[in-house]
Amino acid sequence: MPEGDTVWNTARVLDRALAGARLTGSDFRVPQLAATDLTDWTVRESASRGKHLLLRLTAPTAAQWTLHSHLRMDGAWRAYTPGERWTARPAHLIRVVLRSPGAVAVGYHLHELALVPTAEELSLVGHLGPDLLGPDWDADEAVRRLAAEPERTIGEALLDQRNLAGVGNLYKCEVLFLRGVSPWTPVGAVPDLPGTVALAQRLLAANRGRWTQSTTGVLRRGGTSYVYGRRAQPCRRCGTAIRKEELGERVTYWCPVCQPDRS
Repeated sequence: MPEGDTVWNTARVLDRALAGARLTGSDFRVPQLAATDLTDWTVRESASRGKHLLLRLTAPTAAQWTLHSHLRMDGAWRAYTPGERWTARPAHLIRVVLRSPGAVAVGYHLHELALVPTAEELSLVGHLGPDLLGPDWDADEAVRRLAAEPERTIGEALLDQRNLAGVGNLYKCEVLFLRGVSPWTPVGAVPDLPGTVALAQRLLAANRGRWTQSTTGVLRRGGTSYVYGRRAQPCRRCGTAIRKEELGERVTYWCPVCQPDRS
């Protein structure tokens, strides 16, 4: 499932494939953009903000536009060479195809697909908190936003993209384990909120540029996480069985010994 580092990587893949290219064709497979034709538009750059991807383009009229997509938990972009078979997902999941002389970009199961003037990007992503992998990352602002709801559980607060953009379920679970904090701890009772935010940013930054996400420093299968995806397996610190339970609309993994309830 895409998290901030995965979307950052995806943006770089599209940037390498399309930046500077003039599109030779487009195929939108969503009702709101079905009649849109981007032929002869030029791709300026591909950028990410949290789990949102922003493909910035210049129209033949010189107007600046942004193709926005949200990857959520199941969206993906793939870049292929012309003539290469598209193998990433079933064809019925394709939402958009962009063609250039050197590459074909295919968007699968994308959400909130929209084409807006670049000057209006904030109407789509302005609600997001500081981007953990963005050039304007602001840890103090992320802490301020989290602390504004002291009664909310830290597990839910970290997933709220309005607080900080980029943390998904994997990093939520791993950060809280490494900090020794129960996911059910109220934000106001977290011993070191700035430290928690700083660790989240370091973990995402450490995984930027690679597709295998690891919080342990181990890249081999089965060794990449401390608690995430390890229900009933022994904790790597104390040996207690890792637990899995729903928290809000998402599942969470934690060690009941290493992460005591502080509520």
